[in-house]
Amino acid sequence: QVQLVESGGGLVLAGGSLRLSCVASGRISINNVMGWYRQGPGKERELVARITSSGEPTYVDSVKGRFTISRDNAKNTVYLQMNNLKPEDTAVYYCSLVTAVFYWGQGTQVTVSS
Repeated sequence: QVQLVESGGGLVLAGGSLRLSCVASGRISINNVMGWYRQGPGKERELVARITSSGEPTYVDSVKGRFTISRDNAKNTVYLQMNNLKPEDTAVYYCSLVTAVFYWGQGTQVTVSS
């Protein structure tokens, strides 16, 4: 079993920055993909960014150039640096870890006010 715990959400003004962190614990396979999803009010959950265990990132178009995903394999931690935040980035952000099973964190709220 794998547990994911997110931190770093909060309230920020448009144009501001936040950094999300997610620590994984439990039985974690070496080869995995960690990522961040979000679900805004009245919207479906969507992929924001993900990163392979070798460090290869993928981003949704709407965050390219503003968000950066990174990971520290020694700490089983994935980060999401979010810059130039916009009101439309407001959502609950969920950490994910995928091996043969898809694991979710409990989510952390990010609210961007205009």
